[in-house]
Amino acid sequence: MTFCTLCLNSIALEHYAEDKKRCYFQCLNCELVSVSDQYILTAEEEKAQYDLHQNDPKDEGYQRFLSRAFEPLVSRISKDAKGLDFGCGSGPTISVMAEALGIEVNNYDLYYYRDAELLNKKYDFVTMTEVIEHVNDGKRLLEQLDQLLKPKSILVIMTKRVIDKEYFNQWHYKNDPTHIRFYSMKTFQWIAEYFNWQLEIIDKDVVFFTKT
Repeated sequence: MTFCTLCLNSIALEHYAEDKKRCYFQCLNCELVSVSDQYILTAEEEKAQYDLHQNDPKDEGYQRFLSRAFEPLVSRISKDAKGLDFGCGSGPTISVMAEALGIEVNNYDLYYYRDAELLNKKYDFVTMTEVIEHVNDGKRLLEQLDQLLKPKSILVIMTKRVIDKEYFNQWHYKNDPTHIRFYSMKTFQWIAEYFNWQLEIIDKDVVFFTKT
């Protein structure tokens, strides 16, 4: 790995961890932890992994999982707010939860709901649950999301966070072959400063960014 795909730093990258399947490097600038390039799946391999997921929008357990991000969002938006669930997967669920409250949410997913027109609109909020850890070019993704956000709108990100090396070495989350980028609090703070967004820590797995 020659540079950080988030902050583009090419100087301070160091070996962070290694297991039986992959090597991991950390950027000492933004603290993003990444797998080496040779472990990144092709689009076909990645979709094959996602096709194994069985997320059912009617599954109450799955809705409870997402509610850790969705319920705090609902308390911060108006009933007429319009949102986008970016990376909704094959079984969009946040839009179903929102519809029950009379809130409009469009679904976008690279593999399952690829409607490019949705990326030409502006939204009052964008949700991205269990997505960012799959994305190779985080900077490009966040720049795209910034263009989707209205002023004072909210970007919701749900992903498990890096704590330290000892925890990382035992972390089941890194074992998913589609998980290639791992974010820490320092990484989210870097993002907030770079994009001039306001960062709010909602849950151990959830952060909100408000576009200022």
